[in-house]
Amino acid sequence: MIQRHEFPLLLTGLLATLCGVGLSRMAFTALMPALVQAHWFSADQAAYLGAATLLGYLVGALGAHRLTERWSVPRVLLGSFIAVALSFALSVLPQPFATFFAWRCLAGVAAAVLMVVGPSAAMAALPVARRAVLGPVLFAGVGVGALLSATLVPALARLDLAWTWVALALVSALCGFWGWRSSLRIPAVAAQLARQQTVAAPAPPPQGKTRRLWLVPVLWLLAAYACDAAGFVPHTVFWVDYLARERQLGTAFGALQWGLFGLGALLGPIVTAWCATRWDWHRAVVGGMALKAVAVGIPVALPWALLSGPSPALQLVAYGVSSFIVGALSPGMAALVSGRLLQLVGPLAHKRIWGYATAAFALAQALSGTGMAWLYAQTHLYHPLFALAAAMLALGTLLAWASRTPQMPR
Repeated sequence: MIQRHEFPLLLTGLLATLCGVGLSRMAFTALMPALVQAHWFSADQAAYLGAATLLGYLVGALGAHRLTERWSVPRVLLGSFIAVALSFALSVLPQPFATFFAWRCLAGVAAAVLMVVGPSAAMAALPVARRAVLGPVLFAGVGVGALLSATLVPALARLDLAWTWVALALVSALCGFWGWRSSLRIPAVAAQLARQQTVAAPAPPPQGKTRRLWLVPVLWLLAAYACDAAGFVPHTVFWVDYLARERQLGTAFGALQWGLFGLGALLGPIVTAWCATRWDWHRAVVGGMALKAVAVGIPVALPWALLSGPSPALQLVAYGVSSFIVGALSPGMAALVSGRLLQLVGPLAHKRIWGYATAAFALAQALSGTGMAWLYAQTHLYHPLFALAAAMLALGTLLAWASRTPQMPR
């Protein structure tokens, strides 16, 4: 049950993930077929523009912590919200590829800062007992943004691409205003929550040492998280374009599947919160990674004749299961890995190791996105990318399993 005074914390995290990843990244995925069909860019260029967002995300992930050391959290969030809205506003008219590439990089940088700073600031203000329940819900903004992208973007793109960018800029500005206002209330809410804790908390352990960060299970888990980043790139960057053009199912079918992806991303953190309060973190991470590998491999594993055959219902179900599960586990895996790292290194070292994990995730994501864009430019086929992604997630499952420790508290 969410308490009234916790709403500023939830709004800060939700609107940061909504504007950052839900709109800044997911909306462009839904726009890729329209950009190609309107002859703004070729299919190869659109793929590289999708990778540009991932490159910017890497830069933002590496610099987010330093920004919060120099400026306050509300200022950092406000600047990032403005950057997302600006990146949309500057994309209103057709322009050279290099210029558009720069705007997508800007969107990626701001998305990473919002994704790192917003949820972490809200999580830090929550009492320890409430973090497993409310923490994963902060990432539900990714699903809300994907749902908006699946409904708002295709409808507007059929009318005019320029007005689509304008609408995205306005929605981002609105989210930014309320997210910034909510972040201003975090110190007061944190103080109120601290006063309400009537049960004395156990004495904190000594300041974590660097050596505690680099336990072997931590290294395995970081490698698994990097595989997760590389493995979900096709669904978050190329999925709609793959269904609409390569599979020749049309933009409406692609938008429907993107809506199922968004619905999964919306419900995924809620299910993750349920799992986090009842299951062991290690088993949840391994199970989630394995399920995601299966879902990403569905377009490859099922017989080609069945997926490309005359049965629309079979295609809808098969692709729908893949969309929903990958959508649910996109923000869900971030919450699970964060909780598992907290279990491994303790609360004092968690902030630093989570920063390293986010950087590893962003690096693997950027390399995977760029490499897959290059591979698509050579083959003009998205289908092999899903096979490669499923293999990366299968490897991530094994690495996550290897992070098991002899004694793991629930």
